[in-house]
Amino acid sequence: MNKLATTTSKEIFDLVREDMAAIEREFGDYSMSSVQTITEIGEYLRQGGGKRLRPALLLLAAKLLNYKGSGAVRLGAVVEIIHTATLVHDDIIDEAQMRRGRPSPNTIWGNPKCVLAGDWLYMQAFQISLEERNLEVLDLLTELTKQMVEGELLQIEKLGSLITRDSHLDLIYRKTACLFAVCMQLGGVLAGATSEQQELLREYGRAIGMAFQITDDVLDLTASEVVLGKPVASDLREGKATLAVIHALERCSADERARIQTVLEQRAFNGVTHQDILAILNRYDSIAAASQEAAKFAQLAVEQLETFPENDFKRALLWLPLFVVSREK
Repeated sequence: MNKLATTTSKEIFDLVREDMAAIEREFGDYSMSSVQTITEIGEYLRQGGGKRLRPALLLLAAKLLNYKGSGAVRLGAVVEIIHTATLVHDDIIDEAQMRRGRPSPNTIWGNPKCVLAGDWLYMQAFQISLEERNLEVLDLLTELTKQMVEGELLQIEKLGSLITRDSHLDLIYRKTACLFAVCMQLGGVLAGATSEQQELLREYGRAIGMAFQITDDVLDLTASEVVLGKPVASDLREGKATLAVIHALERCSADERARIQTVLEQRAFNGVTHQDILAILNRYDSIAAASQEAAKFAQLAVEQLETFPENDFKRALLWLPLFVVSREK
């Protein structure tokens, strides 16, 4: 990312720095349990960091419409806890060894404890959200959780299979973009947004979430392990066909298709290397095509903000799609 983008990133997150610090503290407090193992896992996950993009979106959406209350910090912690719980479960399902440059929790505490810790985090998030005394908030979080669980189950069913572009985009929505959409809409709900404004905020979240995940999938294929903090080409090793791979499969020769299919079915690079797959993807400009798709979603996100009032928070939201698609990890 260039110097200008980095500078802008700092300026954007400075707008919500105090609230983000408060969310971090609440995340820590809410992750504490009388059962020591849960507290240890929760703190390990919190210390692992992350972009905290989801709670930042919730804060920016609320402040865009001049919200002044404390609910945005509380719900910001809720969405980050939900996101963290999904990561715990994802690592178990994917048999992941690394997360953000550190051993994944399941390699330290084992699968049974981590499954239950993830469940506890989900329930804790809902308990905290009850403090808002807002049925609309609970409806959004309940539907979100259902979508994410359905997305995970659908992905498991399709592992090792050659899926269509539309099926893949549906998975991206359920597993990633749905949470972005709900974060934006929750900010709108807190600020008393009209139904039309809520829909625009939700669509912004969906679009930026789609751009985020497509970019993530491209980086999984092209970035280095040092930058990613986990092994490269993890998706292929897990039997997942992402957008660039699907693009190539629709265009490549029978032999090339067989090579890709071998990796997906065996979930390993046996006789076919990561570089072999990259060569196929580059031959059909599939990496570029996926990046272009992410850019289209980023532009779609920007378009949703046209009717909102001009202020620093709108400018931050207009810039964030660029950040999402131009990041290096």
